[in-house]
Amino acid sequence: MIRLYALGSGSAGNAFAVETPEGFLLVDAGFSAKEIERRARRLGLAPERLLAIALTHEHGDHAGGAVRLARKFEVPVLATPGTLSALARQGGAPPRRPLRTSGLVEFGPFSVGCCPILHDAAEPVALAIECGSVRLGVAYDFGRPTAGLRYLLREMDAVVLEANYDELLLRTSDYPPSVQHRIAGSGGHLSNRGTAELLRELFTTRLRTVVLAHLSQRCNTREAAIRTVRPALEIRGFRGRLEVALQDEGLGPLDLTREQGDPSGAEVSAPCPGPEEPGSNRDELWEGRFDEA
Repeated sequence: MIRLYALGSGSAGNAFAVETPEGFLLVDAGFSAKEIERRARRLGLAPERLLAIALTHEHGDHAGGAVRLARKFEVPVLATPGTLSALARQGGAPPRRPLRTSGLVEFGPFSVGCCPILHDAAEPVALAIECGSVRLGVAYDFGRPTAGLRYLLREMDAVVLEANYDELLLRTSDYPPSVQHRIAGSGGHLSNRGTAELLRELFTTRLRTVVLAHLSQRCNTREAAIRTVRPALEIRGFRGRLEVALQDEGLGPLDLTREQGDPSGAEVSAPCPGPEEPGSNRDELWEGRFDEA
């Protein structure tokens, strides 16, 4: 069984988790290590079952707790060479596995691919995570979807996708024009309307879970995001689950496993399994599999 959790998402911090029976992958770590542990436990995730941390880029709201968590639980950070170098310059050099756009990084139950995105970071990427037959895409902090991003996010079972701002709320906000222009620019963020258009392009009958993420607390609302995105999905025939990840509220578990005979694949969230069973092969998964430098 594969489950998705949102520990929190927004301009103050982002963190998601993909759980399997072997343990879980943390996707971004944009809170302090202590806060990530607290949020994980609140959702029923035992931090001791952490297998690895995958990062989209090095900004604090995506990577602030990554180094400390990696060191505490002796797990690797998966990120692009540019992101890993930026973390090192910030004083962090945890065990690591470089992500490259030319192939997959495989570890334990997960395979992780990536592609470049337009953002003001060292080497930012969107992620494609595969576990068994389930494919999950994670993409935020970009202002314009590229052809590469569209290709990466094809044929997904679930996507976590930015819906940062409502265009009217941004125009009427107290942000100065220069900041509004940066937010709406190609290296800024994706609007609700841009998200709706991208999802309309990406939709296939395989897609059954959509999580809208990285909502601006000043220029967006949950209701505005859903009001814009839902019609674009439904007109394509989407009958799955549309969720919104918020800054201070946890979300999940969302079961991503498709059961035989279920045409939509949408399932009811279920409780998280208990602590790791004796005899787990967590240490065996990582023996000799990542760089210590």
